[in-house]
Amino acid sequence: MDLAERLSSIKPSATLAISAKAKAMRAQGLDVVSLAAGEPDFPTPEFICRAAIQAIKDGHHGYTAADGMPELKQAVRAKYQRETGLDYTPDQVVVTCGGKHAIYGLAQATLNPGDEVIIPAPYWVSYPSIVILAGARPVFVPTDRATGFKMTPDQFKAALTDKTRALIFNSPSNPTGAVYTREEMLALAEVALEREILIWSDEIYEKLVFGGREFHCLAGLREELKERVVTLNGVAKTYAMTGWRIGFLAGPEKIARGVARIQSQSTSNPATPSQFAALAALNGPPEPVEEMRQAFDRRRVLILDLLKSLKVKVDPPWGAFYILPDFSAYLKGRIRDSAALASYLLDQAKVATVPGVAFGAEGHLRFSYATSEAQIREAVSRLAEALDKLD
Repeated sequence: MDLAERLSSIKPSATLAISAKAKAMRAQGLDVVSLAAGEPDFPTPEFICRAAIQAIKDGHHGYTAADGMPELKQAVRAKYQRETGLDYTPDQVVVTCGGKHAIYGLAQATLNPGDEVIIPAPYWVSYPSIVILAGARPVFVPTDRATGFKMTPDQFKAALTDKTRALIFNSPSNPTGAVYTREEMLALAEVALEREILIWSDEIYEKLVFGGREFHCLAGLREELKERVVTLNGVAKTYAMTGWRIGFLAGPEKIARGVARIQSQSTSNPATPSQFAALAALNGPPEPVEEMRQAFDRRRVLILDLLKSLKVKVDPPWGAFYILPDFSAYLKGRIRDSAALASYLLDQAKVATVPGVAFGAEGHLRFSYATSEAQIREAVSRLAEALDKLD
């Protein structure tokens, strides 16, 4: 039996594939250090776990509203009111089965065949596939180190056509760690407002900003943007809750209700105990989040320093927990591209990385420093030894 034709146009997530291979190697008894997965190595804070356990004990085992239980939607609303001054109604908020699911639902609810979606590159691996699965076409805008891996307004304008439906905007960025300034965001927003382009603002790494940089919620920068921006977020990265699978979005009511309708006929509600855990997270103390942020910052500084021993080009990332060094100097002989280099390093050094080609950044490798300082030191030491053998 043949599979649907749409599957021929997308590829499995490179990040998940590399992580799965690394786990399989570990299961065979091999000592693999993984810098691949975008997953905090911290346990979910105890008070959040207790809330989920208590919800189960209290008998919260059934369905909730398909777009999330009212208490959790209220917590999302309160978060945006408190942090950005944005005042969303309950019908403008949807709780989803993870951050990726929020983006997928948004694509299904807003895109038609033939639509174009602008995606600055490097980009998170799932953006293009999510767009393609909705029948639309991703339009990539390349950025580089010269601009700090940030798209300029002129690049944005040049990419627009009469088919452009949306821009996917991600700050802090996966995979580059780029953080846009308020002025840079407003300049891009001006272009979108002028051409009536919808912006999908992926803000999943909002709490992970370093070096004096500031996070800005795009929808909160100008009054008009509230009706042109859909804000995408979740609890996975901020609270070390990747496996709990709770995301959320906030935006224009018509769009939010469309996403809710998609969800009602696909997954229905996110897991009920996970919703209670997310409720505790959003209403809980900020100290655990800050402690994790500070740990990530120390690791960021460490890996930057250690990478000086390699023949790579790299600038400091200012957000998220990724770094994207340029390994072009090592692409020679039998190692011709980033995929071959990542495979070589996994086999020879037992270090898992993600090839830059998966992010639209050939010649680069993405490292996640969401692991211990000891693991980071060991990984870079192994990389240096394996790379020396390529000379």
